[in-house]
Amino acid sequence: MTQLNVHTRALPCGPVMTMAGELDHHSAPEVRDLLPGLSLVTGQRLLVDLGGLTFCDSSGITVLLAARNHALAARATIALIAVPDRVRRIFSIVGLEQVFPTYPTVQEAAAAWTPPAAG
Repeated sequence: MTQLNVHTRALPCGPVMTMAGELDHHSAPEVRDLLPGLSLVTGQRLLVDLGGLTFCDSSGITVLLAARNHALAARATIALIAVPDRVRRIFSIVGLEQVFPTYPTVQEAAAAWTPPAAG
Protein backbone atom coordinates (compact mmCIF):
# COMPACT_ATOMS: atom_id res chain seq x y z
CA MET A 1 0.00 0.00 0.00
CA THR A 2 1.16 3.50 -0.82
CA GLN A 3 2.52 5.49 2.10
CA LEU A 4 2.66 9.29 1.93
CA ASN A 5 3.04 11.65 4.85
CA VAL A 6 2.05 15.26 4.26
CA HIS A 7 2.63 18.04 6.76
CA THR A 8 1.82 21.70 6.37
CA ARG A 9 3.02 24.74 8.26
CA ALA A 10 2.91 28.48 7.75
CA LEU A 11 5.78 30.87 7.15
CA PRO A 12 5.54 34.61 6.46
CA CYS A 13 6.06 33.88 2.74
CA GLY A 14 3.17 31.38 2.69
CA PRO A 15 2.32 27.78 3.44
CA VAL A 16 4.87 24.98 3.31
CA MET A 17 3.68 21.51 2.30
CA THR A 18 6.21 18.77 3.07
CA MET A 19 5.77 15.34 1.51
CA ALA A 20 7.55 12.11 2.36
CA GLY A 21 6.93 8.73 0.76
CA GLU A 22 5.22 7.83 -2.49
CA LEU A 23 3.26 10.41 -4.46
CA ASP A 24 1.28 8.28 -6.89
CA HIS A 25 -2.25 7.51 -8.10
CA HIS A 26 -3.20 6.22 -4.62
CA SER A 27 -1.89 9.19 -2.62
CA ALA A 28 -2.31 12.08 -5.07
CA PRO A 29 -6.02 12.56 -4.22
CA GLU A 30 -5.05 13.12 -0.57
CA VAL A 31 -2.72 15.93 -1.59
CA ARG A 32 -5.26 17.38 -4.02
CA ASP A 33 -7.88 17.41 -1.23
CA LEU A 34 -5.53 19.43 1.01
CA LEU A 35 -5.01 22.22 -1.53
CA PRO A 36 -8.26 24.17 -0.97
CA GLY A 37 -7.47 24.33 2.76
CA LEU A 38 -4.10 25.99 2.22
CA SER A 39 -4.44 29.65 3.03
CA LEU A 40 -2.71 31.71 0.36
CA VAL A 41 -3.03 35.44 -0.12
CA THR A 42 -2.00 37.57 -3.07
CA GLY A 43 1.76 37.79 -3.35
CA GLN A 44 2.57 34.83 -1.13
CA ARG A 45 4.46 31.72 -2.25
CA LEU A 46 3.39 28.11 -1.76
CA LEU A 47 6.46 26.01 -0.95
CA VAL A 48 6.26 22.29 -1.70
CA ASP A 49 9.10 20.33 -0.11
CA LEU A 50 9.69 17.10 -2.05
CA GLY A 51 12.92 16.09 -0.31
CA GLY A 52 11.30 13.07 1.33
CA LEU A 53 9.70 11.65 -1.82
CA THR A 54 10.78 8.13 -2.67
CA PHE A 55 8.52 7.82 -5.74
CA CYS A 56 6.47 10.13 -7.97
CA ASP A 57 4.43 9.00 -10.96
CA SER A 58 2.35 10.96 -13.48
CA SER A 59 -0.47 11.34 -10.95
CA GLY A 60 2.02 12.99 -8.62
CA ILE A 61 3.13 15.35 -11.36
CA THR A 62 -0.52 16.17 -12.04
CA VAL A 63 -1.15 17.04 -8.39
CA LEU A 64 1.92 19.32 -8.41
CA LEU A 65 0.39 21.11 -11.39
CA ALA A 66 -2.87 21.35 -9.43
CA ALA A 67 -0.91 22.95 -6.56
CA ARG A 68 0.51 25.44 -9.04
CA ASN A 69 -2.98 26.21 -10.32
CA HIS A 70 -4.18 26.69 -6.73
CA ALA A 71 -1.37 29.18 -6.11
CA LEU A 72 -2.03 31.05 -9.35
CA ALA A 73 -5.77 31.27 -8.58
CA ALA A 74 -4.84 33.01 -5.31
CA ARG A 75 -2.51 35.36 -7.24
CA ALA A 76 0.41 33.71 -5.48
CA THR A 77 3.41 31.74 -6.73
CA ILE A 78 4.77 28.27 -6.10
CA ALA A 79 8.27 26.88 -5.61
CA LEU A 80 9.43 23.30 -5.25
CA ILE A 81 12.03 22.39 -2.68
CA ALA A 82 14.65 19.60 -2.72
CA VAL A 83 13.32 17.97 -5.90
CA PRO A 84 14.67 14.39 -6.07
CA ASP A 85 16.86 13.64 -9.11
CA ARG A 86 14.39 11.16 -10.62
CA VAL A 87 11.60 13.76 -10.47
CA ARG A 88 13.93 16.45 -11.81
CA ARG A 89 14.67 14.21 -14.82
CA ILE A 90 10.95 13.80 -15.55
CA PHE A 91 10.48 17.58 -15.28
CA SER A 92 13.31 18.10 -17.73
CA ILE A 93 11.88 15.62 -20.24
CA VAL A 94 8.43 17.25 -20.27
CA GLY A 95 9.61 20.86 -19.88
CA LEU A 96 8.31 21.47 -16.36
CA GLU A 97 11.64 22.78 -15.09
CA GLN A 98 10.58 26.04 -16.76
CA VAL A 99 7.21 26.01 -14.94
CA PHE A 100 8.40 25.37 -11.37
CA PRO A 101 11.16 27.38 -9.73
CA THR A 102 13.17 25.10 -7.46
CA TYR A 103 15.34 25.64 -4.41
CA PRO A 104 17.52 23.27 -2.40
CA THR A 105 15.95 24.25 0.97
CA VAL A 106 12.83 25.86 2.37
CA GLN A 107 15.02 28.53 3.94
CA GLU A 108 16.51 29.52 0.56
CA ALA A 109 13.08 29.65 -1.08
CA ALA A 110 11.68 31.75 1.76
CA ALA A 111 14.68 34.09 1.61
CA ALA A 112 14.20 34.54 -2.16
CA TRP A 113 10.55 35.58 -1.69
CA THR A 114 9.84 39.27 -1.98
CA PRO A 115 6.82 40.48 0.00
CA PRO A 116 4.32 42.44 -2.04
CA ALA A 117 4.59 46.20 -1.78
CA ALA A 118 2.09 47.76 0.62
CA GLY A 119 -0.52 49.54 -1.34
